[in-house]
Amino acid sequence: MPLSEHEQRLLEQMERALYAEDPKFATSLRGKDPRSNFRRRVLLASIGFLVGIVLLMTGLVAKMPLVSVLGFVAMLLSVFLAVTSYRAVGTAAQLGVVDGGGVRKPRAAPRKQRGSGRAGGGLMGRLEERWSRRRDENGR
Repeated sequence: MPLSEHEQRLLEQMERALYAEDPKFATSLRGKDPRSNFRRRVLLASIGFLVGIVLLMTGLVAKMPLVSVLGFVAMLLSVFLAVTSYRAVGTAAQLGVVDGGGVRKPRAAPRKQRGSGRAGGGLMGRLEERWSRRRDENGR
């Protein structure tokens, strides 16, 4: 729900007053853009993944299974880091912290309350309701 113009002006005044009173605290509250953190983490994950591939191949060629396993673990951790940072940016976009930059996932439409009055509002009730809607749409 967007703020009214009056509420936006009050919020801006409070922000200016906070920044004038304690700029260091206001800067720490403002926080960083999650996208910059995402870029840094993806870069680190890419480097980690490449190091993991090198370790994996080196371990295979040198017949050192421990090095291969460490390389594989490094690759897994790198992928995990990249995926979690991608999800964090997607969550921030859904919350409206950032615009998403192409990461935004569509929100599900709110569910309607079904007032059919039928007993069995579970799976069978939904199936019956769909069936009746289809018949009504087809004119039968």
